[in-house]
Amino acid sequence: MLKIYNTLTRKKEIFKPLKNKKVGIYTCGPTVYWFAHIGNLRTYIFEDILKRVLIYNGYEVKHVMNITDVGHLVSDQDVGEDKILVAAKREKRSAKEIAKFYEKKFKEDLKRLNILEPDVWIRATETIKDQIELIKALEKKGFTYVIEDGVYFDTSKLKKYGRLWPKNMKILPGARVEMAAGKKNPTDFALWKFAKERKEMVWNSPWGKGFPGWHTECVVMSTKELGIPFDIHCGGVDHILIHHTNEIAQAEAAFSKIIAKYWLHGEFLLVEGRKMAKSLGNIYTLDNLIQKGFEPLAYRYLCLETHYRSRLNFTFESLKSAQHALNRLYEKIREIRSKKEKGKVKKEESKYKKEFLKFINDDLDTPRALALMWELLKDKNLENYQKYFLLIDFDRVFGLGLEKVKSIKIPSKIKELVAIREKYRKMGDYKKADEIREKIKEMGYFLEDTKESTQIKKLE
Repeated sequence: MLKIYNTLTRKKEIFKPLKNKKVGIYTCGPTVYWFAHIGNLRTYIFEDILKRVLIYNGYEVKHVMNITDVGHLVSDQDVGEDKILVAAKREKRSAKEIAKFYEKKFKEDLKRLNILEPDVWIRATETIKDQIELIKALEKKGFTYVIEDGVYFDTSKLKKYGRLWPKNMKILPGARVEMAAGKKNPTDFALWKFAKERKEMVWNSPWGKGFPGWHTECVVMSTKELGIPFDIHCGGVDHILIHHTNEIAQAEAAFSKIIAKYWLHGEFLLVEGRKMAKSLGNIYTLDNLIQKGFEPLAYRYLCLETHYRSRLNFTFESLKSAQHALNRLYEKIREIRSKKEKGKVKKEESKYKKEFLKFINDDLDTPRALALMWELLKDKNLENYQKYFLLIDFDRVFGLGLEKVKSIKIPSKIKELVAIREKYRKMGDYKKADEIREKIKEMGYFLEDTKESTQIKKLE
């Protein structure tokens, strides 16, 4: 049985979908004003693992991800400019051009990290009419009020506002921030912001020209595609106190239902023990890692080594170790694939599959599942065909592209040198053998001697 930690109930639960073997997932997508940084991408990797685990368990998954291309302000407290418009000014392009460009870059990052694309992409700007209808429904039920800068949700009218908050939370979100004139409560949030002098991304509404609030967008986009309630809502832990709390509030006020049954959140990524910040110069994108010589999937491997609900401290040393581990894994795949022979499934194979399922079904415990993978590679009771079968099977969850690993073609010149070196070794002339080893290394290859044979490997 699959067990997942539900932020809503603050406990690990047996997953029971609303419809037998069919699962609806909504994952908060990017605000497309800049490149996704590696902290953002860690969340998308965790969500991809969840999706893969569900599929591995035989569920039919409908995955919806939004693109926030309007309405996300530079502050979660409904103050400041729209992030898209800030980027448009910075880059001297239109808001639409900015959104289109960074959406494309985001999708490229997903592909490079082998993250499965959602079944449905939905943009905030495509659902403006639906968002206006939601606000009208909230207004009719007495949950809204209008002030100088927009239409707001009155959180004091909802008895159980803050369902995702930790128990006994003393400081309310927004309490330390200067409130907009006329705002009744620190936790009240904008449903519709008036345009004022804004020229782009503006729509007509019953309350005046403007644009929707970020929290309203996600309620509409998720329920439009998945209905209400749906099974799983995901995001980063930074969404718990405000964004996801306000999604739940609107849905409960409008429909008298909790928008989703399960809420899963991925923990923060730290860099060298500190929070990522432009002022610290420690915000990295996937392109930054590639420029430093790392493969995108090395970062994915690094994320798999830490449980999604634990903080991951990113260092280039740890990424280097992940790259080495990935290289070793690819080499093992090449090695066992070249030697594998067809055979019947044995008890040992079933044992590993059972253990793997046990780990991934225990709230997506990828660190233990990875350890199991390395354990099976060392198991002398397993034949190569069994190891290969298990690796490919496990990779349905890991997503490391093991089935696509290409064989390395060894040049004939290298093979000739290896044969000459082997003659010297048999003669006991290890000095000459070592000289040839160094020559081979200079040509971009290295040799790994085992009891059975000498393996030729390409230097990464």
